[in-house]
Amino acid sequence: MYQKSFILALLTLTSFLAQSQTQPTMENDSTTIAFASDTQAPMWVETIILKANNNKSATKMIFSEVLKTRPKSLFLLGDVVNLGYSNRQWKPMDKYLQSLRDQNIEVHAVLGNHEVMGQSRKGQNKFQARFPDHKRTGYVQIVDSVAVVMLNSNFTTLSPAEDAEQVEWYKKTLELLDADSSIDFIITGCHHSPFTNSKIVGPSTAVQQRFVPPFLQSKKSRLFLSGHCHAFEHYKVQGKDFLVIGGGGGLHQPLRPNNLEAPDLAPDYKPPFHYLTIKRLNDQLEVTSLQLKKDFSCFEKGVQFTIDKEADQAIASQAKH
Repeated sequence: MYQKSFILALLTLTSFLAQSQTQPTMENDSTTIAFASDTQAPMWVETIILKANNNKSATKMIFSEVLKTRPKSLFLLGDVVNLGYSNRQWKPMDKYLQSLRDQNIEVHAVLGNHEVMGQSRKGQNKFQARFPDHKRTGYVQIVDSVAVVMLNSNFTTLSPAEDAEQVEWYKKTLELLDADSSIDFIITGCHHSPFTNSKIVGPSTAVQQRFVPPFLQSKKSRLFLSGHCHAFEHYKVQGKDFLVIGGGGGLHQPLRPNNLEAPDLAPDYKPPFHYLTIKRLNDQLEVTSLQLKKDFSCFEKGVQFTIDKEADQAIASQAKH
């Protein structure tokens, strides 16, 4: 009797496994890319001057939301954790990253200042182990017809030769991508923002000098993304869009009054936590910032605008709630 029951249970389990293996799996959206930045947990010293707000829970919800929306790829723009050399800080992040990769969502990243803080070499090694396609002097990933160029803005960790190598590589890469008929759009991402009104971190003149001129000269380069400032900001320079998207979980930063020379185009959209999706719609990119509601109940659309393949300027509109 026991043997028959065991055999029946075994056959039932085998049948179940066979059926589950033939079940169709949900495919990721090959036309959608997600971006987030500054997903690090707050450091105690930061809470002296900035207010905490269930930041770890917000970060967890962002990764869960990305998992539900199933983009082709997620790009993290630095400060993935608050201390790159700390095994303890990587533990929850490792779970988030694995959950995405288990669903065939590719995850790419660039170094932020927190990855190189303290024990820089150790922090960079732990970062590299989790993002093996990362290169210290820049790399590019192609998603659909969109090229995402990822750059290292931690210039003090680069030797003069590496610094010059990255800038030269960036220029040549943009030239090659501009000439490639299979590429419709180029997006550049790095950690430090060339433009920001943050009262905590200033705009990076080094990024302005090294990365912004080649970006502006490239005909297919339409969007420059960065973090470091824990807020959402939108600037337009020479008809091209620059977004600050540092809402991945760090402590929200206060902003100075709008700079009239380069005004923030989203002065009333300052959610503590947010991430970005970019979807190709034929010859346009639909750029959407998704904000976590104040009651932490769900995410909702905040700012959305489109970038046309041929137009000199993006067509922007802010969602009304």
